[in-house]
Amino acid sequence: MRHPKVSDCVEVFDSLWPPALAEPWDSVGLAVGDPDAEVQSILLALDPMDAVIAEAVVLGADLVFNHHPLMLKPVKSVNAATLKGGAVHTLISNDIALFNAHTNADSARGGVSDVFISLLGIEGAQPLSPHDEADDSRRGSLPTGIGRVGDLDRPTPVRDLARRLAAQLPRTTTGVRIAGDPAATATRVAVCGGAGDSLFDEVRASGADVYVTADLRHHPATEALDAANRRESGLSLIDVSHWGSETVWLSAAAEALEAEFARRGFTVSLQHSAVNTDPWVERY
Repeated sequence: MRHPKVSDCVEVFDSLWPPALAEPWDSVGLAVGDPDAEVQSILLALDPMDAVIAEAVVLGADLVFNHHPLMLKPVKSVNAATLKGGAVHTLISNDIALFNAHTNADSARGGVSDVFISLLGIEGAQPLSPHDEADDSRRGSLPTGIGRVGDLDRPTPVRDLARRLAAQLPRTTTGVRIAGDPAATATRVAVCGGAGDSLFDEVRASGADVYVTADLRHHPATEALDAANRRESGLSLIDVSHWGSETVWLSAAAEALEAEFARRGFTVSLQHSAVNTDPWVERY
């Protein structure tokens, strides 16, 4: 067995979460790093926060694998005195590469939303906002896209779904919240890991009784409830922590990475970050 180079790691990442699946506005891939550098240790985390990068330095990690990008929006400078520039300088000066898989990991099979909806016992869910079917068929793969929608094994009250999520997701300050009728019975569920209030049209079209996502804002949520009531279709919303909805994917990502590295004849240590990057810490 041998250690991979950064370039080998990128090939592994891209095979599992193809960059072609990323949304057009997104930034994915290798942000920092020498493709020829050897990688013995990878740190997996959701966010490229300073605390995560500092953890990587202490642990001696050679590469940080993130879900969220460090530079989603273009930057004009990597001056070490700036937020992004400081992170880049710390990474480079410690020979640490940085890679992220974002909406490509949301859309790919076995990705964020597949793991998220599986917490409710739903397997074989379909994309809520699917990619072009011809593209998927050319790749010989199952349908891909943002979000997932699927049917429960049995009709379940919305509050029971919320309680199940509260028990399985990491405990957070913001908790799990319901909008709509908690006693309503759900048979079909739509989910989107992370912020998903841009997908209400797709949720309505899917016939879902309940939509589970994060970062729901007042106006989109109230409008979605009114729109459903006018159609007499009924819709309940379950709002969870953005961090909580996505961090559960990292364990599945680690398993997939371990298997793929081994298949290619590489040995590399995979570590989960101990840093909780949920920004909310207290509630009154």
